Amino acid sequence: MGMGVGGTGAPRSPNHKQHKQASASRTNDDPGRVSESTPPLPQIRLLTPQRSPMARADAEPAAAGGDVEEAAPLVPGSGGARPAAAAPAPRDVHVLSAAFLFVFLAYHAAQNLQSTVNTDENLGSISLGVLYTSFTAFSAVGSAVVRWMGSKRALVVGTSGYLLFIASNLAPSWYTMVPASLYLGFTASIIWVGQGTYLTSAALSHARENNLPEGPTLGGFNGEFWGVFASTQVIGNLISLALLRDGTDGESVTGKNLLFAVFLGCMIVGIVLMCLLSKRDEKGHNAPTYSSFGAMLKYIVAPLKDRRMLLTIPLIAYSGLQQAFVWAVFTKSIVTPVLGISGVGGAMAIYGAADVVCSLVAGRLTSGLRSAALIVSVGAILQAVVLFWLLLFYSSPMTGLLGAAIPLFIGALWGIGDGVLNTQLSALLGLLFEDVKEAAFAQLKVWQSGAIAVIFFLSPSITLQAMLILMIAGLFISFGSFLFLTHVIEKSLTTVRS
Repeated sequence: MGMGVGGTGAPRSPNHKQHKQASASRTNDDPGRVSESTPPLPQIRLLTPQRSPMARADAEPAAAGGDVEEAAPLVPGSGGARPAAAAPAPRDVHVLSAAFLFVFLAYHAAQNLQSTVNTDENLGSISLGVLYTSFTAFSAVGSAVVRWMGSKRALVVGTSGYLLFIASNLAPSWYTMVPASLYLGFTASIIWVGQGTYLTSAALSHARENNLPEGPTLGGFNGEFWGVFASTQVIGNLISLALLRDGTDGESVTGKNLLFAVFLGCMIVGIVLMCLLSKRDEKGHNAPTYSSFGAMLKYIVAPLKDRRMLLTIPLIAYSGLQQAFVWAVFTKSIVTPVLGISGVGGAMAIYGAADVVCSLVAGRLTSGLRSAALIVSVGAILQAVVLFWLLLFYSSPMTGLLGAAIPLFIGALWGIGDGVLNTQLSALLGLLFEDVKEAAFAQLKVWQSGAIAVIFFLSPSITLQAMLILMIAGLFISFGSFLFLTHVIEKSLTTVRS
């Protein structure tokens, strides 16, 4: 779910130069240490020079009620050259994107098939529900684990859960799928916090090293990553379509075993690529210096003290709802009755293709907060049209050429909305919460995966119409909250300029 948020020529906060000098000697990911005499820091800025996340964790927020009283522009201008202790290599973004491509082309295709292939007592859907419940629980501490391990180690270790989950599909049962899902919930929590931390650090360091505006640079990096990531739906589902072309009833065991064996090979390639990433943070320097468990917990929940995070959470939750809707409801209730199980791969490939194009375009077009709001509005309107059409006019699967085309068209429209949410949310959090980015990305996955778990647990027991009403309500609440967020940020910027 890349973008830049804010204009490139907006004025900086008055204390920018002072912070800039204090941060020049630190590396991008070094959390620093804070003595007991360290004074409280001000409220998290929209985009400040690098400061110690631990200092943020131990400080009392200047505006506990959520008001942003002292805010820097969302995306400052490039200004003067800013030093960076470690110059990032652009190859890291390409390697990271390629690694996620191989890992998730396998996982996404397997996930799309769970509700239609592993149908014995709803094993597939329940396993995914267990997975995302585990993901939600572990995401609460995912940021602390990533800060202890380092983002590269977290990415490598995190891949092991996906490998085990794919292997369990070779012999699906309650004794293999459920334990694998529980473990994947843990590893997913650290791989995604690691991904957000690594990519944000690479983008901001690249901007500082080359004297570039941070917003568009972060947007370009996120656009590339999420564009490549979205292509997993295309490639993985085309592989699924080819190998399961005769498996329209879920009984083609040979086809399934061959498919998952190919996916295991893709996982191995992805792990090797993860190992080739540059090591951007060392455990010895990156280990947090928490004085107590309470201090660690305070760091993890720090973003929740900021009104901007509270206003972002509904959109985060909806991004999870709309993803799970495709995986659990769209494939089972709309695609399979018309195209069969083999058609799931084709429909999801079109969904992924639209997601790819939208991710790349959204990352390039977003130049400020207003353009981000416009892009999110387009995605929200398209998904609203799909939901209302399904609720009001889709009572049963249609036949003929038109009936076959409808699931494909819906998949394309839904992919556009997903591409918008992925790129905008990731870059938005990276910009708003640079000082506590690990905790911010952990919050992203807590709320996102919790919403996904809800859909997987509910989908076997409620009707399509009830699910559509739930989705419509979630869309309106989240979009309204996002629009209010843009109003809050614009108001704070106006106050600073005046």
